[in-house]
Amino acid sequence: MRDTDLPELVAALGIPGIVDVHTHFMAPQILEKVWAYFDAAGPMLGRPWPITYRWSDEERVDHLRAMGVRAFSALSYAHRPGVAGFMNDWTLAFADRTPDALRSATFYPEPDAATYVPQLVEDGVDVFKVHVQVGDFAPNDPLLEPVWGTLAESGTPIVLHAGSGPAPGHHTGPAGVADVLSRHPDLALVIAHLGMPEIDEFLDLAERYPNVRLDTTMAFVDFWDLPVPDGVPARLAQLQDRVLFGTDFPNIPYAYAHQVEVLQRLELGDDWMRSVLWGNGAELFSVTP
Repeated sequence: MRDTDLPELVAALGIPGIVDVHTHFMAPQILEKVWAYFDAAGPMLGRPWPITYRWSDEERVDHLRAMGVRAFSALSYAHRPGVAGFMNDWTLAFADRTPDALRSATFYPEPDAATYVPQLVEDGVDVFKVHVQVGDFAPNDPLLEPVWGTLAESGTPIVLHAGSGPAPGHHTGPAGVADVLSRHPDLALVIAHLGMPEIDEFLDLAERYPNVRLDTTMAFVDFWDLPVPDGVPARLAQLQDRVLFGTDFPNIPYAYAHQVEVLQRLELGDDWMRSVLWGNGAELFSVTP
C-alpha cells in the first residue's frame, strides 16, 4: 500500500479521515537528536533504521493532510529533569499555528511536575506523552503520584511508552503501570505500540481498566519480521472501542500507509477499521469532520 492510496481507502470505509494519536513534532534541536539516535540504531538493534520522512515540519504536516489525516499529535518526551517546560512551550506553539494538531505536552518525575501538569491541564492540553525507556524512570516513581492523581481527575489522555520494545529499559514492562492503575484506576492511559513486546500483559490491563486504551504504533509491521502473537487479533476485536491508530510518523523506516496495511491483514472487518482509524480517536479528542 502506498501513501497515495489512503484517501481512497478512507472514502471506501465511509469515514471523514484518520486520527493519528502517535506522531512526533518537536523542537528542531530535539528532533535532530532523536534522528541521530535512530541513525545509530543499526549497531544497537542489529538493523538499520532509516527515517522515511526526514522533512521539514511544513512538509510533514502537508503530507499528513494529503493522506487524509484530520488530527494528529505532536508528541515530545522529557528525557531528564528540567526539559519538559522547553519542550511543552514548543509543542503548544506548534499547535497554535497548526489547527489540526492536538495540544500535546510531556512531563518528568520531578518536584515541579506537581505544579506544571495541573497548569497544563487547565490551559487545555489534549494529550501527554511519557516515555519510560528514554526517560529511564519508573511509572510509579513517587514524584509522579500527584501527577497521576491530577490526570485521573481531569481524564486527560496520556500516551505511555512502557513496553520493552524496541529495547528494554530498567523500568519497562507492565508491572509499574499496573501498580499506578491500582491506585488510579480512572487514568486515561493509551499504551503505545500495544505495549510491545508485552502485548498480552498490557491487553490484560486494558481488559481490567475501562479507561486504558492501546495504540497500534509499529505493531505487526514487516520491519520486525515477527508473527502476530496467537490470540491477539481476537482480543483486539473485543477491544474495538479502545484501540487507537498510531504510527510514530515521521520516525519510521517504511511508508506511513504500511501501518494501515498491516491492520487490514488482521481481517477484523471494516467496522473495526473504522473505529480504529477514525471513531475512537475522534471520540477521545472531540475531533469533528
